[in-house]
Amino acid sequence: MWDLALGNDLQDWKVDLERLPVTADFVAKVVRDRYPRLDPPVHARWRHFVFAGRDLWQEIASRRDWPNKEARARAEFDLVITSVLLDAGAGPDWRYHDAPTGLTLGRSEGLALASLRWFEAGGLSNDPGDPLRVDAAALRNVDARALHAAFQSTPDNPLLGAEGRATLLNRLGAVAEARTEVFASVDAPRPGGVFDTMAARAQDQDLRAARMDAPTILATLLDALGPIWQNRPALDGVPLGDCWPHPAFQGAAAVDRFVPLHKLSQWLSYSLFEPLERADISISDTDALTGLAEYRNGGLFADMGVLVPRDPAAWNGVHDVSTPFVVGWRALTVALLDLIAPLVRDRLGVSAPSFPLACVLEGGTWAAGRVIALERRPGGTPPFQILSDGTVF
Repeated sequence: MWDLALGNDLQDWKVDLERLPVTADFVAKVVRDRYPRLDPPVHARWRHFVFAGRDLWQEIASRRDWPNKEARARAEFDLVITSVLLDAGAGPDWRYHDAPTGLTLGRSEGLALASLRWFEAGGLSNDPGDPLRVDAAALRNVDARALHAAFQSTPDNPLLGAEGRATLLNRLGAVAEARTEVFASVDAPRPGGVFDTMAARAQDQDLRAARMDAPTILATLLDALGPIWQNRPALDGVPLGDCWPHPAFQGAAAVDRFVPLHKLSQWLSYSLFEPLERADISISDTDALTGLAEYRNGGLFADMGVLVPRDPAAWNGVHDVSTPFVVGWRALTVALLDLIAPLVRDRLGVSAPSFPLACVLEGGTWAAGRVIALERRPGGTPPFQILSDGTVF
């Protein structure tokens, strides 16, 4: 897609590379403002459970007497898998009020807090004595009404895509029950059962420390979660998830016509690094995952003028996630994240090993996309209006 853009061969998009250095300047400034010590963590869902220095998940977890590190890891997988799957665009008007902290939040942070409180209250557990778990049977019974209640969604406080989110959880529950070899090798069927599958695949390098590379994490998730996605392309009966055809690709084989993006699956992969490490499984090859093709990163490049729609009316149009316009935008975003990362590191004076792509995202491009959106549009809305079922962006 990037080669086509450089050749001026894309119908929907032009690239202005002269705007990339100033964009890198902007991102580097955001990193310095947010992390003066230049120490951003990995871009993961866990960041959204921290408010004003308070790590709410750590507070909850510290009150629990875990029988072993594996039990905590399963619970953390349960929490982060469901929370990430619920983290699609909430809409500009939705807010969640958290009584214990007094916080009122919208967007991704509000969704994170709402999902954390739902989990803490045992809303997805079938065991009254063990609220900090997610059971497959409970997921199958979630409906839009339950989700509206958990997320404080009302006609005056509307959460976009509630039905789609509920259906996604239903499908997750059904897949977990159907694939016990992946989700129930140690416990009853639950999303956290994937931890045991990954732990079994970890390599014991030196008889002292287990290791897992990031591509194996993603491959395990793509295999385990592939069937949960609705309204996605399939190839030879295999559901492809966040993977879309584009008319500019005309390969002889059908597989060559698709762009694999896997935004939620890759963000979930990043978010599983920490639970695995807490269970004494070290993570390697983290830069083998890509940047995330979502509207904050993509919005950064559009708002900064690096990506330019050929049709000016596109700014005011409504675009489905499957259109060449959106698929191209997201693919070019992934390519540009690889290009901007070394520019940002150069401005910060840091190395790639000490400042991997996941830190560039967190530091970083995702935050800079939000900053520029707030400067350009009331409420910091995305640069384009996207039709989504609540499971892509």
